[in-house]
Amino acid sequence: MSDLASFGVWLTYPSCLCLCLAVLLRAAPSLRTADQRGLWLAVTTAGVAMTLDLPAVTGLATELTGTGHTLDLVKNLTGVVSAGAVLFFVSAPVRGRRLSLGLCGIIGTILVALTLLDLSAPAHSAHSVTAPGDPSPSLAYWLTLISTHVLANAVCVVVCCWYGLRTDDRALAAALWLFATGTALAALFWVGRLIYLALNVPWALPYLPLLINLHALLRATAVLVPTAVALVGSLADARTVWRLWPLWHELVDAIPHVVLARRRTRLLELLWPPIPRRLLAYRKLIEIRDAMLELEHYVPPGLPGLARDHVRPLNLAPAQADAAVLACVMRTARRVKLAGGPRCESTSEPFEPGKPTAPLTRPTYATTLTAERTHLIELTRAYTSAPARSFAAPPHERSAVGHAVSGAAGGPRLPDDAPPS
Repeated sequence: MSDLASFGVWLTYPSCLCLCLAVLLRAAPSLRTADQRGLWLAVTTAGVAMTLDLPAVTGLATELTGTGHTLDLVKNLTGVVSAGAVLFFVSAPVRGRRLSLGLCGIIGTILVALTLLDLSAPAHSAHSVTAPGDPSPSLAYWLTLISTHVLANAVCVVVCCWYGLRTDDRALAAALWLFATGTALAALFWVGRLIYLALNVPWALPYLPLLINLHALLRATAVLVPTAVALVGSLADARTVWRLWPLWHELVDAIPHVVLARRRTRLLELLWPPIPRRLLAYRKLIEIRDAMLELEHYVPPGLPGLARDHVRPLNLAPAQADAAVLACVMRTARRVKLAGGPRCESTSEPFEPGKPTAPLTRPTYATTLTAERTHLIELTRAYTSAPARSFAAPPHERSAVGHAVSGAAGGPRLPDDAPPS
């Protein structure tokens, strides 16, 4: 158990650093959102109180002033402000003007009471619940401080667990449970001090640093959940853009006017996107669909049927077969467009389940953005596959393209364009 206590002491600086970094990272988005300001203030004031309690800080204050009294008072008052901010955060869903004023009044009264109890106590150099003899500055001071923290933390744990069990937002639920767990550890920290104060039982004191430092780590993690969610989303969007690039590059090469911004290299597009990063993947999906809509007018009649005949011997799964057929059609339509072929008046065919029709914009059962992204990624894979590259234009395409091309069975044909960079 001594190793556990030593680990708790070792965590003092890392936990405080993590809490401060979390506060800095979430400052701008939290201050812009009214619902997150209370949480950010609670974590910020807790971080300030923990920073003031660092051995290096207390040692420097004692060296400069000859006493740690003022620093201890400021630290404890900051902790009370943190407890009040926690109450503001958890009461946000039901808080009205009267409740807000009531909380401000209660916290203000406690701050004044602690200051008066400190000033009216006998001369003392530091605040300590474990000082020889009576606690410093007084028993009433510590009972007021400890009861404030225990009550505020208990309310926070109950409310966070209540909403954590009822929300369907997994990120919000994770943040609430992390914050509740950290707050529960903080409550145990103060209960440990209360037990020593009331019963003079010292066995819990060595483990109090572990509780308060774990509380800091968990609160920092809870605050960073939105940042983690945004980072995961950005990485997923970047992966989507990277995987869609070969298809996007070939289609916009034939239909350049669908591109919103200036075209750049594949890597540069991800590192310095021309539009907000959160919109990059969505924009790529739109541009691919717009290009497919235009290429639909360059699909020769009967081409989808020939593409199905070409793919059928491969014995692919239905979704893969549909993507392969569509890829074959797109490759031929792109060649016709680049060769200056005429636009077709109509490319429609009767729709049959599992058999994509000529319109390239018909999604394969893609009814959501996620399904559309999955569909186009599968289409990109099919577009760059050997079956799509080996598909040749039908004989009657010769007049549209302007020079000899072969039938689907083989023979001379237009060469595929060079693969995208």
